[in-house]
Amino acid sequence: MSTVISYPNASDLAPDDYIVIGLATCFIKEDGEVHQVEVVEPIPSAALEALLKGIPTSYKLARATTLASVLDGDTPLLPEGFPESAQFGDEFVPRVFAATRTYKRRETSKSLIPLGTTYTDLKYSIERKRVLNASRVVTKEDNVKQHSHTHKVL
Repeated sequence: MSTVISYPNASDLAPDDYIVIGLATCFIKEDGEVHQVEVVEPIPSAALEALLKGIPTSYKLARATTLASVLDGDTPLLPEGFPESAQFGDEFVPRVFAATRTYKRRETSKSLIPLGTTYTDLKYSIERKRVLNASRVVTKEDNVKQHSHTHKVL
């Protein structure tokens, strides 16, 4: 008897595996202007535990669901209760697989948000804007002066 692999890139995962998907408020900088977007992202178990302890977050809500409800093969599906205007985060599929594995490894995290429910009591804040396409430009002034003896063999 042969087994059917639902996800060729993640043979260790099954369609009914637990996953938490979040709706985050992010920003994109274009032509000197900043635009607000809503992004659908998987939330790993460690991040979920931190969010539920009350740290400020850009997540508006977190929904506990199954892998099959957010992925059809390698095609992302918008979870129930999420706005149609929401965009999927970069590398959504591999990140969903990785986040799903964190819940398989840490079973106690599944009890934080029961399957099929949405948690909205997060400490939502966009005070520190999460800019998705921010680029860091390193300049010569960023270099740190080192002591003259740092690279000498004494």
